[in-house]
Amino acid sequence: MNKIAQILKKSVFRTLAAIVLGLFVAGIILAVAGYPPLRSMLALGKGIFSSPKYVSNVLIKSTPIIFTGLSVAFAFKTGLFNIGVEGQFIVGCLASTLVGITLDLPPVIQVPLVLLAGLVAGAAYGGMIGVLKAKFGIHEVISGIMLNWIALYLSNYICILEPFRKGDSNGTYQVSEASKTLILGAWKNTDDGRNFLKGIPILGEAFLKTDVNIGFLAAVIMAILLAVLLKKTTKGFELRAVGYNKYSAEAVGIDIKKNIIDVMLISGAVAGLGAALYITGNTPHKITVLSAFEGMGINGLPVALIAGSSPVGCILSGLLFGGLMYGGQALQYEVGAPTEIINIVIGIIVFFVAIMKGVPRLLLKIPRRGGKHVK
Repeated sequence: MNKIAQILKKSVFRTLAAIVLGLFVAGIILAVAGYPPLRSMLALGKGIFSSPKYVSNVLIKSTPIIFTGLSVAFAFKTGLFNIGVEGQFIVGCLASTLVGITLDLPPVIQVPLVLLAGLVAGAAYGGMIGVLKAKFGIHEVISGIMLNWIALYLSNYICILEPFRKGDSNGTYQVSEASKTLILGAWKNTDDGRNFLKGIPILGEAFLKTDVNIGFLAAVIMAILLAVLLKKTTKGFELRAVGYNKYSAEAVGIDIKKNIIDVMLISGAVAGLGAALYITGNTPHKITVLSAFEGMGINGLPVALIAGSSPVGCILSGLLFGGLMYGGQALQYEVGAPTEIINIVIGIIVFFVAIMKGVPRLLLKIPRRGGKHVK
């Protein structure tokens, strides 16, 4: 028991155990519902790994929730709960789309401007939550939820304004071609590009049939930067100190209010950058009127939880989520199981991640109690 407890003290092994248990319970649920569990799990794996196209789509689908997961995880590390990440993602999409529609400069200028617009918009929106918390004591959960709804309806309103609305549609125009962050861009649609990629089946599958873009690479770089900021810099030490114990941090001269605002500025900027890359890297490269939240920000919450608020861990948990969501479609095609089973799996995994933290302590108590009885 002691050996198992020592292993489960490491967050990596706790998370892996939670994932295995989550899939096991999902198999039981599928069996009870009348679907073959083994065939269902094989179909899920097939829907993720059986084609370069599928793997590419998993990376694409994972990218925005890795960014929102990083945003939430960064705030978690510093003691804040950034539930407003959904709104920060929405305003990032909005700002980058408006800049992408309005300007049409050379790509070397256009792309940084569009990405910067999303980053600044997200930072400003996150910063508002930080200011409300630091200056007026308004809890970040309350202000974040309210700002999420404001962002949704603001985006919907701008979608129908005449300069941006495309014809009679319920969406805006696409961003300019110069704004797009697709890998190989327009070249892959030329005859030379198509012929070259078709000559290499793996590349042809991955690049010609999907919107391969720079987003995932940017997410990996962002995760590394945030990890370095938190672990290797004086600013990161201050932010973590505020998260661990703000009273002790204040006692040694750390400005609590300033650091709360800084955290939310950075957290919002990460979400906004992810939003800009989502718009510039994925079809249809525009925003539309939404009847409800898309869930990019909300899905970032369990990504951060499963990762244990580790920036690098968010890459892996984001890929897990992206794989489950994309591969889950295969369950319906192959065995007729509802795709909602994937949401159940995700919920179960998050549940097990939460309770696994207490398992090592429980296991360590078992032999002690036995020892007392022996005496």
